[in-house]
Amino acid sequence: MTESLEPDRLTAWRAYIEASQRLFTHLEEDLRVASELSFADYHVLVLLSEAPGQRLRMGELASRLVFSPSRLTYQISSMQKRGLVAKEACPADRRGSEAVLTATGLLTLREAAPHHLASVRNRLMDDLDDTEVACLTRIFERLGRRLRAERDASTLTSDSQGA
Repeated sequence: MTESLEPDRLTAWRAYIEASQRLFTHLEEDLRVASELSFADYHVLVLLSEAPGQRLRMGELASRLVFSPSRLTYQISSMQKRGLVAKEACPADRRGSEAVLTATGLLTLREAAPHHLASVRNRLMDDLDDTEVACLTRIFERLGRRLRAERDASTLTSDSQGA
């Protein structure tokens, strides 16, 4: 039988799950109304806009989005059809592919960003004081580092087993 969580930790876990799902749903609805973008679309556009040359290898983009390769392929194909991104061969390695931000994608991001950031402020940030923001930052940066390290370690283990 599995151990259960202590009552205060179970309460925290359930509060996190319910609130984070509601927050995500509201943020995505707000984004779709303002820009017709999904949350995944927006995240891809942000990552590409911040990347050198506004392009990223597909594997790097999948890793940063925490997407499987097939999910990223579907996402990029959908965005290509709308003219938001292009998919090109890597200049250094013709076997690999890169997702590239298009002018339309950049314009779409620039138009969507103010509405999305207002939604983030309204739905989350304006309700937090500076101490709470600092606490959330510490918690999620630490958690992110640990989860990335675990994923990287499991990738290395599975790669070495296949060799």
